[in-house]
Amino acid sequence: MAKNTVIQKILAAHMTSGNPVRGERMAIRIDQTLTQDATGTMAYLELEAMGASRVKTELSVSYVDHNMMQNGPENRNDHLYLQSVAASKGVVFSRPGNGICHQVHLERFGVPGKTLLGSDSHTPTGGGIGMMAIGAGGLDVALAMAGQPFRLAYPEIIGVKLTGKLRPWTAAKDISFKLLEILTSKGNVGCMVEFFGEGVKQLSVPQRATVANMGAELGVTCTVFPSDEITRAFLKAQGREEAWIPLQADPDAEYDRVIDIPLDSLEPMASCPSSPDNIKTTAELAGLKVGQVIIGSCTNSSFRDLSLVAAVLKGRHVHPDVTLAIAPGSRQVLEMLARSGALADLIAAGARILECGCGPCIGQGQSPANGTVTVRTFNRNFPGRTGTKGDQSYLVSPETAAAAAVFGEFRSAAELGMDYPVISDPEHFLIDDSMTIRPPADGSAVEIIRKPTIGTPPLNTPLPEELLGEVVIKTGDKTSTDDIMPAGIHLKHRSNIPEYAKVVFERFNEPGAPTFAQRAAAVRDAGRHGVIIGRDSYGQGSSREHAAICPMYLGVKMVVAMAIERIHAANLINFGILPLTFADRNDYDRLDRGDSIRIPALREAVMKDEITAQVTRKDGSKFDLVLKCSLSDEDRRIILAGGRLNLK
Repeated sequence: MAKNTVIQKILAAHMTSGNPVRGERMAIRIDQTLTQDATGTMAYLELEAMGASRVKTELSVSYVDHNMMQNGPENRNDHLYLQSVAASKGVVFSRPGNGICHQVHLERFGVPGKTLLGSDSHTPTGGGIGMMAIGAGGLDVALAMAGQPFRLAYPEIIGVKLTGKLRPWTAAKDISFKLLEILTSKGNVGCMVEFFGEGVKQLSVPQRATVANMGAELGVTCTVFPSDEITRAFLKAQGREEAWIPLQADPDAEYDRVIDIPLDSLEPMASCPSSPDNIKTTAELAGLKVGQVIIGSCTNSSFRDLSLVAAVLKGRHVHPDVTLAIAPGSRQVLEMLARSGALADLIAAGARILECGCGPCIGQGQSPANGTVTVRTFNRNFPGRTGTKGDQSYLVSPETAAAAAVFGEFRSAAELGMDYPVISDPEHFLIDDSMTIRPPADGSAVEIIRKPTIGTPPLNTPLPEELLGEVVIKTGDKTSTDDIMPAGIHLKHRSNIPEYAKVVFERFNEPGAPTFAQRAAAVRDAGRHGVIIGRDSYGQGSSREHAAICPMYLGVKMVVAMAIERIHAANLINFGILPLTFADRNDYDRLDRGDSIRIPALREAVMKDEITAQVTRKDGSKFDLVLKCSLSDEDRRIILAGGRLNLK
């Protein structure tokens, strides 16, 4: 009798090469893709560079949800390019204001059992309806749109068994916080998470999507729920019942590891500054003063979430020391809130209603004041991500956020003195797809609009015969792609690599000293190669491939760390930067900025699993550094060529 998990079933149905052996390289067919404007512009430029005339997926959707603020022409220039290239290449275009890609895709396009590859790390949200939804760099998504399979390692499958039922004022997000407490945000590369057990039936699709979304913070490849009658009811309410299929793990399905979470044992929790896995109970934070509350993002901006917040705030007013902002996840959610009266309750309570987009989650507006605690229903609280240096960002559920908005401090939502609002999923969602534009059957006559700020993907040079490197920067644990390539006010330069490259590692720059960009460019211009040294979990967080493109533009040829996260490692390879790890973790302490690293016969060395580098320290002392080169044959071919776009 079969003992397959949901993940194994989807992989088996989509595998194009490889074997179902844990850790072995494989490739899968991609059914759907999504892009968003911050990563999508480069993805479509890369698709054009490949010479693709039309996408070959079942469905590809281009969303505009990140660069919404139009301070200057850059963002709107990107939007016009995206809309026209979508029409040319056969891609559905979701206009600005239609909503956040993950929320809209779940509502209008997601299909159980299908594979979805997205140029955004929170693409796993689609796992809430039984998709295998994976975040990746823009180039990998462009390759999928061109009909290429997606390469990955056959995963370790972690089963999370849910039992019982959530207690009042405890939320689905607290499941994610418990998992982050158990698994942390590092050490989970190559894993996929699957939820099963009787407790799954107690969760609505929006609740499941919240948990699936936060899987990105674990560093796993994807997070998958079964597709059951609850999934069917959600799709039926969206007018898409025909998309439903049942998809369950077989009885006695075998997982590589099982984590038991009794839902009735959970209590409200929070992720504390400045890492998603810094978990405390809200009871431990009781009395902590709060200056800002923001409710929304792709994690918690569903009709259910915001209706619950409106029910809490009805007849109340936001604390005078708090600013409250609400960011609906989609136009569907916003209009349904308006028609139900919930939007009026939020406005009457003193909430500021933001556009349907990512906004403050990526530092695009609503930055908190200095020294102010900001409470957010988001998924990331990396240092400075809010747009304020030294920020104090706490991640919580909508229930906890609403209570903080009322009390002006962390307090138990149970102290609100009201029954827990019971919010049922609507039998019929409001369906209006007028903000999505379907492409013409033949896009050959479409003129692609290229304003002056639309650049081209920069190409790397092939891997040199010898590496003559210099350590340009040394970072610590959990260096995120936000640390490498800040978003916020700089995001509008995503299409202009020379300009955007000026702020690489901006958070690490010292006043009055040369910036990272200046140091790296000086090394490059001297005919040497930049080297980045990181510690554990280097490159965690966002899928932004600019964290590889911009360092590549500045001459970086190698990154060495104790561990490099999956998406970022793939992006480094795609753009010809060699990702290596220490054979001896203690060697991290022996290196410093300014040290020289030489690897003779580099092209020959990269074909081996270990590489010996010769290090000359600033004081003149020397030692040999042994590095692991854990690359597939395809990865090595890409590195030798200087990046995926150089391959013919």
